[in-house]
Amino acid sequence: MSDPQSTPEPVAQPAGEPAAPSTAPPTAPPTAPPAARTDFADGEWHRLHPATPLFRGGLAVLAILGVLIVNLRDRVLALFFGADDDSVPGGDLESDAIDFIVRENLVLVALAAGVGVLLLVVLGFWLSWRVHMFRITDEVVEVRSGILFRTNRKARLDRIQGINIARPFVPRLFGAAKLEITVAGNDASVPLAYLRGTDADALRRDILLLASGAQRPTAPAEGAGGDGFAGGVSGMLEQRAAELLAPELDVEVAAPESVVRMNPGRLIGSTLLSDTMIVLVAILVTIVVTSVTTGELALLFAMFPGLIGLGGFLVTRITRSLRYSIAATPDGVRVGFGLLSTTNETLPPGRIHSVKVSQPLLWRPAGWWQIAVNRASRSSQNGAAGQQQTTILPVGNLDDVRAVLRLLLPDVATDEAMPVLEQGILGRDAEGGWTVSPPRARALRWFSRRRNGFLLSPTAVLLRRGAIWRSLTVVPLSRTQSVAVVQGPLLRALRLGEVHVHTVFGPIVPQLGALDRTDALRLFDDVAAASVSAARTDTSHRWRQA
Repeated sequence: MSDPQSTPEPVAQPAGEPAAPSTAPPTAPPTAPPAARTDFADGEWHRLHPATPLFRGGLAVLAILGVLIVNLRDRVLALFFGADDDSVPGGDLESDAIDFIVRENLVLVALAAGVGVLLLVVLGFWLSWRVHMFRITDEVVEVRSGILFRTNRKARLDRIQGINIARPFVPRLFGAAKLEITVAGNDASVPLAYLRGTDADALRRDILLLASGAQRPTAPAEGAGGDGFAGGVSGMLEQRAAELLAPELDVEVAAPESVVRMNPGRLIGSTLLSDTMIVLVAILVTIVVTSVTTGELALLFAMFPGLIGLGGFLVTRITRSLRYSIAATPDGVRVGFGLLSTTNETLPPGRIHSVKVSQPLLWRPAGWWQIAVNRASRSSQNGAAGQQQTTILPVGNLDDVRAVLRLLLPDVATDEAMPVLEQGILGRDAEGGWTVSPPRARALRWFSRRRNGFLLSPTAVLLRRGAIWRSLTVVPLSRTQSVAVVQGPLLRALRLGEVHVHTVFGPIVPQLGALDRTDALRLFDDVAAASVSAARTDTSHRWRQA
């Protein structure tokens, strides 16, 4: 969107000035750095981290220059030290561009042109940083960027679905982070790349505070936008080391007892029992057997790079998922992971539209489960192990599942309702108030007829499926958009029906087939009435509003 012509030039403030030096003793053990208190949510325009051009494109330019210097090294040596043409890769210097520049006495012109191009690139990065600004008001987060082609992106606070902070390894060394505000809809996220790491944490709290319905504090924040260093360079290095070694979650933000962590051994085991690993082993066995029976070892060598690539993918899945944690914070659920490059996202209350607890067949002997969710947003950042951000718990035991369900759906996964949820995860038949498929549905559900069922609780509709690949889908009534009953010719002949509970688009499809027609119609009526009542009284999206 173009800027209005009548809009005055915004007065930008740097995103952080040095504040009073820290007085923390240098011998203290590494702890999470104190969160900066910023005034970014003051409605004024602010700029990003001064090193943003370096992080976004400067490193690529430096890499290109390095490649050029390496490739031209022999040419330069030949020009200045008189090497023979035969000693220079490429042979004939007469047709070489460098030789032409020397013969025509254009060395100074070429150097001046190179320096000019470099200055133009630097100027372009600097102008891009100067015009890239953001502001936070009581209603929106707004970002302006672009030199020739101006863009204006706005994110309404009441439509924020989550705030993600990514710290790639190189920016993390400089204490910088990328903040991304995910909003309902496709391609609706608003990124702020990059901010100081402590400023990004503080800005996330400011935005979530406004989105929660709370009033902005009237008193100005102290030490806005600063994170000074005690002792100059040594103090800066000590703080960077503290940030790298500190735990992902500050104990002041999330109580230790509320944190769910992923066991590294369980992570490695689940990766070895994943579909990708099975495909890798199958390919390897096929290649070895084929090579041995035919005597053609060339096939084995030809497939070796692909096997290395798949193996590297599995190793990356493990390293990305290290330090994985899920915790409750005052403004929602915090999901963090990563070893060198880290990512953590806060999901505010009321932004989870459905939850699915599933168990792959190979995980059953170990008792491992996975939890995914449907959200009304799409983040540009991948989750742990390269998965979508919809996978909240990549792998965990039943205790982890209980803890994560309590974090994601506190109104549904109460102590009183937990036995019902466990029946949905592990149980079968009509025990615990569940309604299952009738015996005549065995023609469609050979193994899962006794597990295939539903239960309508006061706060959610529960759909239980699968005997071999078990799953439980939980849809909060306040997030139900519609409900439908489907009956094709086969279901009509068997007097059965299929129920669809509609939520936002995502990996979870809440539907249940092979139900008795009477039960399906009853579920349809009950969900329709209960969802309207729940939506009318729901206030989870304004969780701090008085």
